[in-house]
Formats: sequence, C-alpha cells, structure tokens
Amino acid sequence: MSTVPNNDEFSVEDRALVGNPSVRLPVFVTSVIGVLVMATWAIVAPQQAEAVIGTAVGYVVDWFGWFYILLTTVVLLFVLYLAVSRYGSIKLGPDHSKPEFSTFAWASMLFAAGIGTDVMFFAVAEPVSQYMLPPTGAPESIAAAREATVWTLFHYGISGWGLYALMGMALGYFTYRANLPLAVRSALYPIFGRRIDGALGHTVDTAAVLGTIFGVATSLGIGVVFLNQGLNILFDVPVGLGAQIALIVLAVVIAAISATTGVDKGIRLLSQLNVILALSLAGWVLITGKTGFILNAIVMNVGDYVQTFPSRSMETFAFEGASEWMSFWTLFFWAWWIAWASFVGLFLARISRGRTIRQFVAGTMIIPFSYVVMWISIFGNAAIERILSGDQAFAELALGSPESGFYALLESYPLGGVVVALSVFVGLLFYVTSADSGALVMANLSSKLRSPQDDAAPWLRILWAAATGLLTIAVLAVGGIYALQYATVIFGLPFAFVVVLVMFGLMKALRVEGRRTASGAHSLPLMLSARAESAEDDMAMSWQTRLARAVNFVDIASATSYQERVIRPALNEIVAEFAAGQVEAEVLSGVVDAGKGKQLPYVELRTLSSEYPFIYRVQVSESPVPGYGGRMVGDHDKYARLEIFSGDGGQDYDVMGYTGAQLIHDCLDRYERHLEFLRIS
Repeated sequence: MSTVPNNDEFSVEDRALVGNPSVRLPVFVTSVIGVLVMATWAIVAPQQAEAVIGTAVGYVVDWFGWFYILLTTVVLLFVLYLAVSRYGSIKLGPDHSKPEFSTFAWASMLFAAGIGTDVMFFAVAEPVSQYMLPPTGAPESIAAAREATVWTLFHYGISGWGLYALMGMALGYFTYRANLPLAVRSALYPIFGRRIDGALGHTVDTAAVLGTIFGVATSLGIGVVFLNQGLNILFDVPVGLGAQIALIVLAVVIAAISATTGVDKGIRLLSQLNVILALSLAGWVLITGKTGFILNAIVMNVGDYVQTFPSRSMETFAFEGASEWMSFWTLFFWAWWIAWASFVGLFLARISRGRTIRQFVAGTMIIPFSYVVMWISIFGNAAIERILSGDQAFAELALGSPESGFYALLESYPLGGVVVALSVFVGLLFYVTSADSGALVMANLSSKLRSPQDDAAPWLRILWAAATGLLTIAVLAVGGIYALQYATVIFGLPFAFVVVLVMFGLMKALRVEGRRTASGAHSLPLMLSARAESAEDDMAMSWQTRLARAVNFVDIASATSYQERVIRPALNEIVAEFAAGQVEAEVLSGVVDAGKGKQLPYVELRTLSSEYPFIYRVQVSESPVPGYGGRMVGDHDKYARLEIFSGDGGQDYDVMGYTGAQLIHDCLDRYERHLEFLRIS
C-alpha cells in the first residue's frame, strides 16, 4: 500500500475545482442531523437527557478513564520525539515554502483559537475548588494551597497542547507536503490509502465535526455563563437562560461576520487584540495586588509542575476512589482537548504552512503555555491568597458559583468596575475568536475545497456558527455547565481512537520521508562520477559559462523562450532514452497561478511506472534582483528564474543558462537519487 500519495497527482494546480467550493454532502448531512437530534432531545426532554448523559459518563469514566490518561501522555511523548528527532527539520509544506504569518500573529491565533473564555472562568474557579475540595489530602491546608494552582496548570498545560500539535503537524504535513485535502481523513492515507475517499473518510471527518462542535459548544457555554454574570454586575442584566440565549445569538452574529472575512482579516486582528488586552488585565492584577507573593508563587508553581509532571501524567487515583473528581477535572479536560484537537489542528495547519516540525512543536508547546502559566498563576494565586487572608465568603462564592469568582476577585482591586468591564470585553473576544475559528474549521471539514488556502462558502460558515449556538443553548438547558462537561467526556471518546490512527499514519509517512532523504546521501558518489566524465576543454570553459549565468538576469519572456528552446528538448531526449530502457515517462507542460492574475509556465518530466513517480519540473518564477548587481533586461527590480521542483517541492536553485547536457546531468542526478530511495524503501 502507498505510504504517501503521488505528489503531482494531488497537486493544487491539477486538482483545482472549478467555481466555488462545494459541500461534502455525506459529512455535512450526517453532522447536521447528529447536532439537530441531540439539540432537539435536550430541549424537548431535558430531564431524560440529563439522566442518560450522567449514566453514560459513568461508563466512560469506569471503562475508558485509563485510556484518556494514557493516550494524552503517549501523544505528548510522540510529539516531543518528532521535534527532537531527524524528522524535526521537515517542513509543513514544500522545501521552498515560507511562513505566511509573523511569529506574533501566529502565536496570537494559535492561542486564541486553542483556548477560549474558559481560561478566565477556570483561572479562579479551579484553584479555589482544588484548595477547598482536593482529590486527596486535607482540604484548606498548606499542601492543598500549594497543589491547587499546579493542578490547573497541569490541566491547561503541555499535555493538551501536545494533542493540538499532533493534529496540526499531521494535517499540515499531509496537506502542504503530500498535497492531500485539508481534512482529518488525509492523516489516515498512509494506513488506508484510497479508502479515505469513501465511507471511511466520511466517517472520520464526521467524527471530527461532531467532536469539534461539542467541544466548542462546551467552551461557549462556559463562556456565556461567565459573560452573563459579568453583565449582571455591570448593567444588572438578569442571570438565567434567557439572557444567555440572547448573548449566544449576539456572539454567533459577530462570529459569523468575523468568519466570513477570513483568517487574514477577522480572526488574526481579533486574536492579536485579545492577547494584548488580556495581558493588560493580568498585569493590572499583578501590579496592584500582592506582587511579591504572586511572583514567589509563580516560581514555586512552575517548579512543582516540572517536578510532579511525570506522576500527574499517569495518575488515575486507582486506590483513592477519586473517580468523581477525575470525571469533573482531568478526564473532562483531556476529553475536551481531544474534542478540540481536530478543530484546532486544522486551524493550526491552516496558519502554519512553511514552518518546520521542530518550529511548530516548539511554538505550540512554549508560546501558549507561557501565556497559560502567566494567566493562571496570577489569578489563581491571587484567589488563594485572598482565602488564606481569611475571606471565607469569597471561597464559598467561588466554589458555589464559579462564574462569579473571577469578577469578585477583580472587584477587590483598584478601579474594580473598569477592570470588570475590561474583563467582560476580553471574555467576549475570547468567545468570538473561538466561535469564528470553530465555524471556519467545521465549514471547511464539510466542504470540498479547491486548495488548502481556500475556505468554505460564507453561508456554510454562518450555518455552523448558528448550529454551534443552538447546541450550546440545548446543553445549557439540560444542566448548565456540568452537562457540558459530561457531554464533552462522552463525545470526545470516538475521536480519541482517530488520534491513535493519526499517530501511526504520520509516523509511517515520516519514515518514508526519512528514507527519501537518506537516498540523497547514498547517491552523491554517482552524482560526482557523472561530473568526472566531461572533457578537459569543456571543463575549462565551464567556469566562464557559469559566471556569465550567475550575473545575467533575464525577464519572464526570455526565460519562457529558453524553457522551450533548451529545457523541453533536453527532457524529451531523456524520455526517449528512458523508452529504450523500458522506463515509461512523459514530458508535460502547464501553468501555475502566481497571484495577481499572473500565470507562469512549467515543463515537467514524470515517470509513470512506479508507485513513487520521479518528477523533475522546470518552472518559471520571479525573484527580486540581488543587490550585488548584474545585467538586467530593462529597468526592472525582478528577474525570472527557472527553478527545479521535485516531489518534495521547490529545490531553490536556478537552471537558467544551463546547456542541454548540463540540464540532462542535473536531471539524472535527481533520478539516481530517486532510484536509491526506491531501493531502500
């Protein structure tokens, strides 16, 4: 079975669809029916739904709690291994690709998409809960105080981001390097091959959509309860389902508007604004509060987190009987991360083209977690300090009404009303960035896109934003936040098994990639021997030809003419010689879209008889004229190059000015490397 697809067969140019992206009906219809059935059931029979969900979550915790714990740990180790291994230098895209977004824009988007308003909710609610009701040990003790914030860091830490990193790198690799569709099914190609285009692929993508919408609905449900409480404090808005429905409708409208503007505009701008305002809010609490205590606690929290991380990662409380605590906390968070993994993974892949696996893993592990440590440590320790100072009323409020704890803490600081208002606005931005990112990804999952750079039709994104709002309302009607937590534990389970397959698929593909790289080193002596057979007089003048080529910059018309006069005949000679040796090959030509209405031609040699075809493409491209000068046709600041592209993407060198013989030798160098790859595969 093929481990990676024919790169050219799935190239963006060759598989471009005519017209707007179309709906992938099996995925779309099945997902919509599933959401409508669940929402209708919850609204019509809320008590029955609550009872069934409670029973189901008990079975999941008893039978699969260990699986959630083990899977999350294994995924993290797998991701870190890929980053430090020889595979870490592989790009999520062709070798010549460059990152589309700046580091700050990229970091802002991956954080805002990966964590929503819930990080504000749990930054106070969980540390207080872990202090008052710890899984083991004495409540309200110094040991419980020390453990409280560390448990929150653990639940929002690198374990969950490992799941995001796995899906992001897998989908980025198969989409931008193997040129498969930007869909979860693509990550399973090395295992199932062409079967991903049928019922199997539809099932996987449907599981991803359903897991995503329940994960996003959980976050938005927690967020809307949190925002409702903030608006009650500011404007005396009643706390209840009516106000929460109004907030959901308002947020869905904003999310739909943002989603239809695309990643480059709406999501990026909202994400950057969100991060800046959230940093300002945390900074105010740090500066105007017990600064020395909080800074000391942060250092201690990080130390405790690092020291106890291995044991926490495999902790199931098998002997303590803390199954209820596990279902509310660790298992809920791990299921939540898994449910969000396809959503955030696709979004991260969408914004991470051109970054290496090592850069991608480092970014997703370090940047968001640094933010999480800052945010949770500041607010969590501030809340614990207030309780330790004797404010038992605050402790009971934060424990009994978790959505109120965050605001109650802020009101005790200078300019409390202003700070609460800012926090409500930040929470709304978190809500919107999660909602519009989720709508975008679910729409893309249920569409046939022309290329990975394209997004689904605006109406489909609006529909998924509305569906998410409907499901959020339905689950809130069942049992509020606890029902959301239970539903996440249940609906995250099917996709957990897909995550296992994704690891196997990615590892299988990367091994082939490693053998392809190794084949280049093995074929180097053959390349050098080909150079040694030239006549001395040819070698004597080759350096002059080479120098002339290096300083002679031509325009597109000249490069295209050279492509037809020299390149095509040379490739035809190779094809003729291949035919004599019983190797099927052909010379193809076409154009690629260079943007702004400009199309650039290419000529390509491709073999036909192998599972892994040999591809040698000579493509016209444009590049700025180097500052060191040289001859240029006309008064232009760009010149044309004849760049080589292989199955791995652009090779970043120019063959403009090569003689026919030199081009043939260059092609044969790469062909010998390809044969070596086939030998060791």
